[in-house]
Amino acid sequence: MPLDPNRSFSRRSILKVGAAGLLGVLGSSFLNTTALFGKSASAMGKEEMHHTLKDQMKQGMAHGYDPGTDSTPGLEAAVKALTAFDYGVVSTSPDGRTIREYDIQAWDAEVEIAKGLKFPGWTFNGTIPGPTLRCTEGDIVRIKFGNGSAHPHSIHLHGIHPTNMDGLEPVPTGGEFVYEFEARPAGLQPYHCHVPPLARHIHKGLYGQFIIDPKKPRKPAKELSMVMNGFDLDLDGENEVYTVNGYAFAYQSRPIKVKTGELVRIYISNLTEFDPINSFHLHANFFHYYATGADPDARPYYTDTIMLCQGERGIIEVTFPAPGKYMFHAHQSEFTELGWMGFFEVG
Repeated sequence: MPLDPNRSFSRRSILKVGAAGLLGVLGSSFLNTTALFGKSASAMGKEEMHHTLKDQMKQGMAHGYDPGTDSTPGLEAAVKALTAFDYGVVSTSPDGRTIREYDIQAWDAEVEIAKGLKFPGWTFNGTIPGPTLRCTEGDIVRIKFGNGSAHPHSIHLHGIHPTNMDGLEPVPTGGEFVYEFEARPAGLQPYHCHVPPLARHIHKGLYGQFIIDPKKPRKPAKELSMVMNGFDLDLDGENEVYTVNGYAFAYQSRPIKVKTGELVRIYISNLTEFDPINSFHLHANFFHYYATGADPDARPYYTDTIMLCQGERGIIEVTFPAPGKYMFHAHQSEFTELGWMGFFEVG
């Protein structure tokens, strides 16, 4: 039965016919509306829109999860985000303390969130999520923030710091502000814009991770950064695409390679807007989970699934006992089917 292009669709409606199927059958009347992707809508043809998510979702089922050879800017950005830790520019204060300076700029940018599918984002340094900042507890952190966006923005970092460094004051277009504080406590802290309306500023992409390492180093491990997020394509307050590090099915297309028996440490946070929780489930294995990651000597719990509300975060530590492909995904089925799924390839 034909679908009315003027009808409003929720993410659950999309699942009934398939996300790609819906985009295809809505036709040119729907694709010509700028509410979907802003400027991207007119730049993308019906055929391209129809196949964007369809190819990603069918790949796993039809080809035994063969990752293929596709490479796109969005996929490469998601792969890079796994291990791109920004330690800042390091100097020493007169009293011998380590100072780390970071340069973060906000600007509006179209960001590829699936093959050929672009989202009109508000970004920190041009990516969604923004850069993963990293330091050690007790360091002096100095973040030089410049707002090149068409909207006022700020940076609110979770953690302990003076209230005048809390990121509640908007920085206007063309403005600058320097956030400076002592990094504490150790653990994983998210950061995000805190300008109202919060749902819009966070959903549009203004968030990232801030790792504060403990003074006593954690055990050596292969370390990965993962930010769970979602994208509302038609601005109806419900997400149509779910990702880790901003690209649908990124780690199905490019499985994460690890070695048998090596310790893998994942810094994971949930910055998904419009859904009360997101989750991480690992197949064929269990892991240790440290909530917030504040105390490396704390007793973690042992599980294969965690549920996180928005802003909640923690550290996963896992070893893989044997070679193989270990699937991981959200344990909300619709999130998995709309982009939030990948593999660890253990060799």
